[in-house]
Amino acid sequence: VGIRAPPKLLELAVQSLLRDEALAIAALEELPAELFPPLFSAAFAGMHSQAVKAMVQAWPFPCLPLGALMKEHKPHLEIFQAAIDGLDVLLAQEVRPRRWKLQVLDLRRNAQQDFCTVWSGTRAGVCSPLEPEVVGPMRKRCRVEGARAWLKQTSAPVEVLIDLCLKEGTPDASLSYLLKKVKQRRGSLRLCCQKLRVFSMPMQKIRKILKLVQLDSVQDLEVNCTWKLATLGRFAPHLGQMVNLRRLLLSHIHMTPHAAPGMEERCVSQLTSQFPSLQHLQELYLDSISFLEGRLDQVLRCLKNPLETLSITNCLISEADLMHLSQCPSVSQLKDLSLSGVNLTSISSKPLWVLIEKASATLQDLDLDECGIMDSQFSALLPALSHCSQLTTFSFCGNPISMAVLESLLRHTVGLSKLSHVLYPAPLESYEDVHGTVHLGRLAHLHARLKQVLQELGLPSMVWFSGNPCPHFIKKRSEINGTSVSFTWCSL
Repeated sequence: VGIRAPPKLLELAVQSLLRDEALAIAALEELPAELFPPLFSAAFAGMHSQAVKAMVQAWPFPCLPLGALMKEHKPHLEIFQAAIDGLDVLLAQEVRPRRWKLQVLDLRRNAQQDFCTVWSGTRAGVCSPLEPEVVGPMRKRCRVEGARAWLKQTSAPVEVLIDLCLKEGTPDASLSYLLKKVKQRRGSLRLCCQKLRVFSMPMQKIRKILKLVQLDSVQDLEVNCTWKLATLGRFAPHLGQMVNLRRLLLSHIHMTPHAAPGMEERCVSQLTSQFPSLQHLQELYLDSISFLEGRLDQVLRCLKNPLETLSITNCLISEADLMHLSQCPSVSQLKDLSLSGVNLTSISSKPLWVLIEKASATLQDLDLDECGIMDSQFSALLPALSHCSQLTTFSFCGNPISMAVLESLLRHTVGLSKLSHVLYPAPLESYEDVHGTVHLGRLAHLHARLKQVLQELGLPSMVWFSGNPCPHFIKKRSEINGTSVSFTWCSL
């Protein structure tokens, strides 16, 4: 049994001070700034509500990362309310404490910060160490400038940073209390949300909450609901206010059966009319969207800047849609492209060839899983793939591809020095029948052939994984030139 290390002197001092909460509160005026973080952490963990409330009012740093403590200690509602009440009392004062510097209350629990080491910061929540003591002839000037900054600061609003997840059961008691205070202190307390997730929740409640959020603070939005297109149309005006949005995911939006003539077009226009405002958008994910077919051009032409990521998955699109996509200016600098689950069997390979060629200078990840691409289509894409000099990962599982085309792919990509992972389907020759039964002996022989080709081409560091729609996998590891190459196939 190990011997527990004795508490440090600082810990003993904090514990002693908190035994008399009134004394601790009275000492805040003279307490060195460096002692605020350990004292606040102990008071928060120990449920000393009055001390927490008073320390928020006297906080001597620009940022208070309360979310880091909430993640660690999972506080009761009472202690959370005490922290919010401290801020509320402070904002109600016409003259705020001279020592007070709080600009940002960070409630994000996944902000990758440790309260023990991060407790000062800037308006954006990026924390920095204390500035060194100013000495010499600069001291007087800094005092004057500091007084001016303090006067400006007393009228500046305080920002509350939070990540919102709107679903059934939201808001809980803590969020409800915060929203109440934001509503009461509108103008002096700004609710900022970098990440917004919208799941199943009545639109009326969503709009009520979003009225209290500074929508220009949202950078990452996920709408992952089974919404009708008309519901998305009602949400669209909020999207248009998210002018700093960088990532947008829309999932499971379906059209209303027997909708009135022109209603669908109006709803789509309500959505796409907001896109010109999203001038910082870099990542767009469209999953299981039923209205895209015949309208992809209408959606994409409203985007004003190049995208880094475009993911259109499990959607129906036409050949004309894919042609418009290949000609869209916003896809010329793509790093990630996914068309997984988009049926391309009956579509000419030319639009996809043009699209890949257009993004070949920047494309890093390409996902064409379950697209129904045939040998002839895939062969036509190989020249464009061979130009993707930045490609690192290529996945095309679930497509009916022959062994000859797989070998051709290997030879076309031999010059792609950054390509390290390829996820491919079991070759057609490995199947026993049309029902998809895999003959393991044939599959092993075909893998051995691919291994030999990899060795001949001098590609020992490239990892190829074979995938099939099967829950059981057998893994075989082979050594090529001393480097491990993994082959994975299905066992039925």
